[in-house]
Amino acid sequence: MHRRHALAAICSGAALPLLPGCAASGSAPTATAPAAAPAGRVLRAGVHTTAAAGQAQLPVWAYDGQTPGPVLRLRRGEVLDLALHNALPDPTTIHWHGVRVPNAMDGVPHLTQPPVAPGETFRYRFALPDAGTYWYHPHWGTPEQVERGLAGALVVEDDAPPPVDRDEVWLLDDWRLDGHGRIAEDFYGFHDVSHAGRLGQRLTVNGQVEPTLALQAGQRLRLRLVNAANARIFALELAGLPAWLIARDGMPAEEAVAWDGPLLLGPGMRADLIVDAAQAGRFTLRDRFGRGERVLAHVTVDGTPPGGAARPAPRPATHDPLPAPALADALAQPLVFGGGMMGMGGWPDDPLTERAARKQRRLGGSREADPVWSVNGHAHMGRHDAHPPLFRVPRGRTVRLQMANRTAWWHPIHVHGHHVKLLSRNGQALSVQPWRDTVLLSPRDTAEVAFVADNPGRWLVHCHVLEHHAGGMGAMFEVT
Repeated sequence: MHRRHALAAICSGAALPLLPGCAASGSAPTATAPAAAPAGRVLRAGVHTTAAAGQAQLPVWAYDGQTPGPVLRLRRGEVLDLALHNALPDPTTIHWHGVRVPNAMDGVPHLTQPPVAPGETFRYRFALPDAGTYWYHPHWGTPEQVERGLAGALVVEDDAPPPVDRDEVWLLDDWRLDGHGRIAEDFYGFHDVSHAGRLGQRLTVNGQVEPTLALQAGQRLRLRLVNAANARIFALELAGLPAWLIARDGMPAEEAVAWDGPLLLGPGMRADLIVDAAQAGRFTLRDRFGRGERVLAHVTVDGTPPGGAARPAPRPATHDPLPAPALADALAQPLVFGGGMMGMGGWPDDPLTERAARKQRRLGGSREADPVWSVNGHAHMGRHDAHPPLFRVPRGRTVRLQMANRTAWWHPIHVHGHHVKLLSRNGQALSVQPWRDTVLLSPRDTAEVAFVADNPGRWLVHCHVLEHHAGGMGAMFEVT
């Protein structure tokens, strides 16, 4: 069933008369009042002690007592109906990273919903317009809450997925532990915020150190990778087995691309791969970003591969096309990212009066960063709704974002509520222009993306190095 048919069937159902996501026309979801029926499930965010990051008893914040949280699996066109119950000591929300949700379901405190206070519950309910690999995490105190363990994968199944024998999610993360083997509580430190972000010394896959996935010879695996780290960029290799990239950020590739070199995956980004267990042995997933290499996980293949020719390359799933950007009439909007240490300018203003006020807030228990990053010269600090929109655009018009990284650091730029088409890098048009929701910019890099602003509401665009956003690298735009 195509997405438009699935959504039509859902929206016409008498049992769901108030379903968010049922627009009168077009593909953009719109928010309406929630139905009175009980939520389909309750997801509890609370404080737990669990085996994770190589520690037998690690105090974490977790969804349903799991680190990472449970993998939520639904089909395209189905309704995600979930009540978040907050059993944490702090407020929280859930942001559905990469999903084109109605604005009221986006999980951004004060901008799209009230923060969920301790002891309270908030219901998320929306149809899932796109298949793919997504994830969920808080958008309140994000550098701390994600680092403490609040993250989980959301898998929206394809209508006709490429046939595989196994379908596995690997959520990649790193943990900074103190001398007692607990999560180091040095959140929002100036060095982390102004440099590469918070990097942990303990790398994990699904919360575990160097786990092993056992396959039988001849099996075909779909491996869904999610980078849930605060700041770490991975350059991933799995040598020795035939493998192909079939999707990025939930969007299927036009054709499968051989995975035969480092695969860059910045914070917030996802990649779907097909791996063939073509020979027996032990194979290692390694990260080669920056200096040296780090081991993440292993794949063992047992048995004798079946005879005959090698399996053909997989075919990515088909996908209903997203609205094509109309570039001739597009609203051109520059996004200049500045600030940070060793930068070329762009540090935001930080008056002495504000520094003194921030010091007093911290003495009173406030956990916040210093403003060291900017978008178009402005630091996005404090409440999201306290900032005017960087730009406003009428619904249905194309936006052309001209991104320029004028800093010495990498930045994965995440756009809420929309997928964007990557048009060019460093002034060179791309022969293949893929869809993304997070665009990784290297130092001094430029990129141009475009999208049809078909999802009304106020939306964030920000760096997904969580400490960079906390230090000001973000903005808000409005689709009217």
